[in-house]
Amino acid sequence: MNPAWPASLADGDVVLRPIRARDQKAWREVNRRNRDWLRPWEATVPPPAPGAPPVQRPTYRQMVRHLRAEANAGRMLPFVIEYRGRLVGQLTVAGITWGSMCSGHVGYWVDQDVAGRGVMPTAVALAVDHCFRSVGLHRIEVCIRPENGPSRRVVEKLGFREEGVRPRYLHIDGAWRDHLVFALTAEEVPEGLLRRWHRSRREHQKK
Repeated sequence: MNPAWPASLADGDVVLRPIRARDQKAWREVNRRNRDWLRPWEATVPPPAPGAPPVQRPTYRQMVRHLRAEANAGRMLPFVIEYRGRLVGQLTVAGITWGSMCSGHVGYWVDQDVAGRGVMPTAVALAVDHCFRSVGLHRIEVCIRPENGPSRRVVEKLGFREEGVRPRYLHIDGAWRDHLVFALTAEEVPEGLLRRWHRSRREHQKK
C-alpha cells in the first residue's frame, strides 16, 4: 500500500481528490464538451507492428482500475480536479521512481470553461507540495508540447525551470511529438510551491 494515498488536497475553491468509478458521468461530460480543446494534446497509441492485434482504448472503468492499482503500488497519484464542487479536469503524478532518483512527472488537463482562473496552477502546486512533503519525492517534471501555450503558461507561472527538448518524446494526437521539459526539485521551493504561487499572484495583482 502507498501511505501517501489516497489523499485529498484543497486550496480555496480548488480540490484534488482520487478519481472514482462513480465519476464516470461527470468525467465523460467534461471530456465530451472539451473534445476539440483537448484532442491536440492527448496521448495516442502508435500503430501496432505488422501482424500484431490492434490496441483497444480502455473503457473508463478499466482506466480507473488501472490507475488505482498503480496508486496502491506507489507508482502513481491519480487525481480529479474539482472547482467549486464541480469536476473540471484531471491531474496525474505518474512514473514515480524511487531509489537514487525519487522522481515523478505530472500530466493534466482542464475544462476550457475554467481555464485562465488559476485553477490549474493551484492544482499543480497542491500536487507538487504533496509529492515533496508527504510522498518523499525530490524532483517533479512536466513535459509539454512546444505548441501548447496554455499548458506552458501553467509551469511558467509556477516557476518551473525549462531544461530542454526531448525530440519525438511521446505519441500525441497521432504522431511522435517533441516535448519541452520543465522541472522543479524540492530544494527550489523550501517554502512550498503553493505559497510561492499565492505570493506571485498577489504581486501580479498589485501591478
